[in-house]
Amino acid sequence: MAKGFTCTSDSPVVETKAGKLRGFELDDTYHFYGIPYGKAKRWEQPEPADCWEGVKDALAFGYICPPFNPDSPNGDILIPHRWWPKSEDCLNLNIWTPSIDRDAKKPVMVWLHGGLFADGSSVEMVAYDGENLAHDGDLVFVSLNHRMGPYGFLNVSRFGEKYKNSQNCGLADMVLALQWIHDNIEAFGGDPNNVTLIGESAGAVCVDALCVSPLAEGLFQRAILESSTLSSPQPPHSYRSFADALASGKALKEKYGCETLAELRDLPASKITGEMETQHHVTADGYVLADDPYELRKQGVHNEQAILHGFNDQESGPFIIFSRANKKNYEEKVRRYFGEYTDDVLALYPASTDAEADRNWAEIYGALFFNYSHYCLNRLAAQENIPVYEYLFTKQNGRLSSWHSGEMVYTFGVIPEESDLYDYEDRRLSEIMHTFWVNFITTGNPNGEELPDFEENTTSEKIMVFGETEEMRSEPYLKLYEILDRMTGFKN
Repeated sequence: MAKGFTCTSDSPVVETKAGKLRGFELDDTYHFYGIPYGKAKRWEQPEPADCWEGVKDALAFGYICPPFNPDSPNGDILIPHRWWPKSEDCLNLNIWTPSIDRDAKKPVMVWLHGGLFADGSSVEMVAYDGENLAHDGDLVFVSLNHRMGPYGFLNVSRFGEKYKNSQNCGLADMVLALQWIHDNIEAFGGDPNNVTLIGESAGAVCVDALCVSPLAEGLFQRAILESSTLSSPQPPHSYRSFADALASGKALKEKYGCETLAELRDLPASKITGEMETQHHVTADGYVLADDPYELRKQGVHNEQAILHGFNDQESGPFIIFSRANKKNYEEKVRRYFGEYTDDVLALYPASTDAEADRNWAEIYGALFFNYSHYCLNRLAAQENIPVYEYLFTKQNGRLSSWHSGEMVYTFGVIPEESDLYDYEDRRLSEIMHTFWVNFITTGNPNGEELPDFEENTTSEKIMVFGETEEMRSEPYLKLYEILDRMTGFKN
């Protein structure tokens, strides 16, 4: 909890290339919120934010992009959520830092939120506050907002040259933010040459895209990907084709009977946000994302110098909660995704009861949509001799499960001091995971004194498991991955 809040005429002021910013000091950490890093018209490429005169207050979070579910944020079961004003004028970022000395050279972490490219924001979850990481980790924490959904990933290139890269505006926003950070972070005590990108779910997909984007070269040094990557050779966990992206733009045009781009741009945000019949995703556009990210990694393309990544053993939990498997529908569910390889999967995961079918399907679904892409990324990175560390989060305490996003309160070190949902063992594990993450952000190596040995996963056969204990174990899904390799045609 906050112990002391200071905001006076003597409040901290830093000077960026666009102008001076006034923040505030709280518990020995400097806070700067709602900093504009760019501006953009609907579906156009972002431009640097305008300069200003005098001192601009950076005391409150900025607007967030209108989300798909503006009135029903994700459940508050695991982590409390925030409501926040929304606007298309959302290209802003937040900074927490232990120092505003230009010579401090603190490591920098840049957080990209999740939300299926349609929901979420830099302030959606209280866990996204960077004060704890900045203070305890002695680092500069940056979070940012960018365009999402049809604002950030809709293809309207049919309307002219200006819009030829509209399908990745959201990624272009992130590149612009990284450039801003590179140019200005020294004013906040940060080292522009020691930057780690970190993302969860859709945010991790964006991290992976930026790892192979020519536009992001030289703007960061390391990457942390939690519960998603782009490095699988085939859908469901890969990029979206240009043709599919183009079709989604056409669908919006036809839905509202718009014949010109001007008519589309005049549509109110409520109608644009409602255009979610086609799921939005990053697109191989030949610009921000030059090609299939799997193929790019096979060719040795990468911007990062080290990777920490992993997944949770019950990733599928929130996604299949209303479509559980039983003895009757189990084979049908498997066949839908595995086709001619169904018998191989059923032999590996036989089910004679409803409980077995449900448990097996949860594991298979999680591996298909999450775990396998990490296995692919690990092999592709290791072949380029990139230091790569992989984890599996399995912690369950009888109240909370290791569902999708369940690891974040542990890695961010923000487990509430007074909460019946967590106990001593949770806090002990959080301290260990939090320290591993801070070490990696600082040096590129998670290991440190009085910590279990976190080995590089050079063979993709051993993985660090965070659960009741913390130890390297054999990768538990290798036999299923072998089937997926045959199905997807994965080749190093």
